[in-house]
Amino acid sequence: MMDPPHTDFFYCCGAATELLRFGSCPLTSAHKVLFLIIPGNPGVVGFYRTFMQTLHSRCGYQHPVWAVSHAGHCAPPASMDMIEDGASAAEDDVFGLDGQVEHKLAFLRNHVPRETSLVLIGHSIGCYIILEMMKRNPERKVLKALLLFPTIERMAQSPQGKVMTPVLCHMRYVVYLPLFLLSLLPDRLKVGLIRLMLGGIRSLDLTVVQPTLGLLSGDSAANAMYLGGQEMRKVLKRDDTTIGKHLDKLIFYYGATDHWCPVHYYHDIKRDFPLGDFKLCENGFRHAFVLDAGREVAEMVFEWIREDLRSRVPGDQNTLFGASAGRL
Repeated sequence: MMDPPHTDFFYCCGAATELLRFGSCPLTSAHKVLFLIIPGNPGVVGFYRTFMQTLHSRCGYQHPVWAVSHAGHCAPPASMDMIEDGASAAEDDVFGLDGQVEHKLAFLRNHVPRETSLVLIGHSIGCYIILEMMKRNPERKVLKALLLFPTIERMAQSPQGKVMTPVLCHMRYVVYLPLFLLSLLPDRLKVGLIRLMLGGIRSLDLTVVQPTLGLLSGDSAANAMYLGGQEMRKVLKRDDTTIGKHLDKLIFYYGATDHWCPVHYYHDIKRDFPLGDFKLCENGFRHAFVLDAGREVAEMVFEWIREDLRSRVPGDQNTLFGASAGRL
């Protein structure tokens, strides 16, 4: 039976953090596998609701599906008390790229038992973070890592990177004032602007409107821009050592028209790792797939992982292959 989704807010590494979860919490010894989603930028977990709900359904509601936000990319409720020092979080650069990696490792230490096998799902910069997590903590039990539209190399050299690098690295302070003024508008007006901005997407998933509204509150958008600037400066060379070490656990999915990781990046990595599992999108999905194709991508991800769950997790055969694991 499907558990309703739950949202938890807490402080991790001194920064506001949001956890969206389908399935039980806390984890117990009965939970052999956890699907953990590391988002792109902005790291707002609400964008992944449809994707997560579909994946949870296709797994027969047997495995928890969680998504953890990036540090500082969420607006906690006003009633939430500050239990850690936010100034310390800024001083330790938890909002930067390296800090976000450590933030995810701290989340695992605090919330996920070491005996739990992980299916890590990264999107965009979340893929880079996952590779860093596997590099820094190789003892963690990772069943599979699925890297969707992976921005793991040469970000500033990509077509979109060439456009955004000046904005994110040199002009972002100019954008802060309009963002602040926008945050002062009534929510009704902000929702109208969001719908207008996204109106050109024919099959827009309306569940993304509310997370976008949250992004425009407080410092979330500024923290997302700060992280984006660091991505342009630090995501340079592909980490072939980590990829080679964990190649049998990795699945890469590249977009055919992705301006953040162009097709020749796919051809390059496929040439350098001929035994790897590299897929090129044949469905026309956009880099920000959560806007209109969360359900379809989740269906695809489940098919990739189903055999691994069946062969490596005892007791899942009936759930994953029976009629009970029907589609939403």
